[in-house]
Amino acid sequence: MNDTVIKRTGTHEYPKKRVLCIVSNTAKLHGFEAGFFAEEMTRPFFDFIQAGYDVDVASPQGGAVKFDEHSDPQNPKGMYPNDLISIGFVNHEIFGKWMQNSIPINEINVSDYDAVSVAGGGAPLLTFKDDAQLHKLIADFYEAGKVVCLICHGTSLLLWTKLSDGKLLADGKTWTGFADSEEDILNNAFGFTVNEYTIETEARKNHNTTFEVAGPLEPFAVRDGRLITAQQQHSSYLASQFVIEALNNK
Repeated sequence: MNDTVIKRTGTHEYPKKRVLCIVSNTAKLHGFEAGFFAEEMTRPFFDFIQAGYDVDVASPQGGAVKFDEHSDPQNPKGMYPNDLISIGFVNHEIFGKWMQNSIPINEINVSDYDAVSVAGGGAPLLTFKDDAQLHKLIADFYEAGKVVCLICHGTSLLLWTKLSDGKLLADGKTWTGFADSEEDILNNAFGFTVNEYTIETEARKNHNTTFEVAGPLEPFAVRDGRLITAQQQHSSYLASQFVIEALNNK
């Protein structure tokens, strides 16, 4: 180590914005209850709050939502016991209560928000695929000039979301999502094939879009204009940084 002096400054105050975080409702996956990946909602939420934004949490059906068990830091058998942000969220006097009372998306007015951020996890591949109302909401956010951020399996929405002209939102875009190499890690960990289809395989069938991934479990995020995507949970902080930069016109 040398004696080089390094100085760094950062931004503390940002223009006031309002962001909607969307998570999946629970679904049965191979006999157990799947939810959303904790860090993929709580880390962006934390970063947005730190930037001074107002943040709401919604789900397609509203009501109670839950972390995937393996991502729940308070699950003794979970894999992320040091996720202090998620622990802080669920134990917060106000925020923790939202886990029992998320806003249903049919009550969302796009004009009330500047951006939307969608978490991934075990349930989205099951619950997002045929949810035409959710697809339309994401398209409405994008066509209203808002910032759209999708993380991990939340990026599966780009397989189905169509704009008002009938074209996929993903067409002409460069984006990322949970990689097939990471699906392999997941399958090996559980001892069976977890998901019936994968984002990467399906995305590569669309010759009008550009899907890219980094190495398995490496932090990687892509900003293509107002569309921001992140590969997996380790990329959540990159996604939220992109959202803040986009909302700050950088």
